[in-house]
Amino acid sequence: MPRFARNDGGRRRILLLAGTSEARALAERIAAEARDDAIASLAGRTSAPIALALPTRVGGFGGVEGLKRYLVDERITHVVDATHPFAAQISANAQAACASFGLPLVVYAREPWRPIAGDRWIEVDSNAAAAQALGAAPRRVFLTIGRQGVADFRAAPQHAYLLRVIEPPETSDLPPKCAVMSARGPFTRADEIALMREKRIDVVVSKNSGGALTYAKIEAARALGLPLVMIQPPSRAGAAIAHSIDAVMALLAS
Repeated sequence: MPRFARNDGGRRRILLLAGTSEARALAERIAAEARDDAIASLAGRTSAPIALALPTRVGGFGGVEGLKRYLVDERITHVVDATHPFAAQISANAQAACASFGLPLVVYAREPWRPIAGDRWIEVDSNAAAAQALGAAPRRVFLTIGRQGVADFRAAPQHAYLLRVIEPPETSDLPPKCAVMSARGPFTRADEIALMREKRIDVVVSKNSGGALTYAKIEAARALGLPLVMIQPPSRAGAAIAHSIDAVMALLAS
């Protein structure tokens, strides 16, 4: 069993698994307080990521074993998983690697969205289930799941899709009738309503990623009375979960 010791002065050595706006804000807090040594990690799936306030590495670790080697080599004492709620693989790897060494792991997760009066949600647990939930009759679908998993909708080729992404997926992943729109949030409720009206959208598909950045599409679907197929995030059961920066910092200090 490797020894994970704090460095001189008792400072923690934190690995921040980043990739979200929450991770950027947390990096700023850690850097500003200057109480810990920390490094951020990005998966590298976005070609021009927004800079973080901490030293940053880019790229994968090589699975659980590669992450375990990194934790040992860098003498990491704490790990914070602030990746996207649907970044299931790195989250599972972090949980397994930390558990093998008994390292503290804090998951900084957004509060998931919850339906309110006026919402017409169809809740599913995967992209494949979302494609099936669209039904057999052709519809105009606003697909707002990002580029990962869009190939699952090739199983429902009868629909006309509008896919909004930050960076376009491989053409081979697209359903046969799919227009691609490149844009980065935040988006306003008025703009989302105007877009859905202009494109004559019949149904919206979204991942339940929580947060305010893209919630306007949920508000727009509600205002227009549109059904919304909501894909639920994978479970992070067993991890210490925080929904605010203060809660993360408190867990790190405990």
